Amino acid sequence: MKKQTQKLKILNLYAGIGGNRKLWKKVEVIAVEMNPEIAKVYQDFFPKDKVIIEDAHEYLLKHYKEFDFIWSSPPCPTHSITNNFLHAQGIVRYPNMDLWQEIIFLQKWFKGKWVVENVKSYYPPLWPPKELDRHYFWSNFEIVDFKIERNFNIANARATTRQEGKKNMANLEDFHNIRLPDNVKHKRLLLRNCVNPKLGFHILKMAFKEPQQTLTKNPPL
Repeated sequence: MKKQTQKLKILNLYAGIGGNRKLWKKVEVIAVEMNPEIAKVYQDFFPKDKVIIEDAHEYLLKHYKEFDFIWSSPPCPTHSITNNFLHAQGIVRYPNMDLWQEIIFLQKWFKGKWVVENVKSYYPPLWPPKELDRHYFWSNFEIVDFKIERNFNIANARATTRQEGKKNMANLEDFHNIRLPDNVKHKRLLLRNCVNPKLGFHILKMAFKEPQQTLTKNPPL
């Protein structure tokens, strides 16, 4: 059989600053991010990726057939265990069901490989996920265990003093091997929320344990 030379076509939804994507090689990526400022950071990190500022949930519905691999990280605040603390303070809200809509949709209709990532939730998940690091993952392929070493607690990476804040930021940047520009807003939150690059690479490897080959008939972008 002739060796396939086309690059893997990847859709990176709710792309953020691209922690999950950092170590992916020889791929063509379309990244969808709603926040223009965050999208600019992503584009600066990955100038060859096509970055689209749009609703990722709707983009998936319209374009899912165009890709070999889809990674989705829907917004996590309404699923996070922080809702336990908010509820105790009288703040209540429904969990955003886009997460579960996308899992059902991809499971039923997408012919390639896919993974949906989110935080560990305050409620029992509707489908059992794979737990790695501080994340839940749902996928249509096996993801084996993968341990990331760190000597600090990301969940507690808040600071009460300026000096402590600098130390925590340094820990987060070193852990992800990502340096954010000084003018980026909410740097600590962006780094706390992103998937560690080594974990992102591990998951892509799990999706294509065999030699990578494109699954779609579309030519590269």
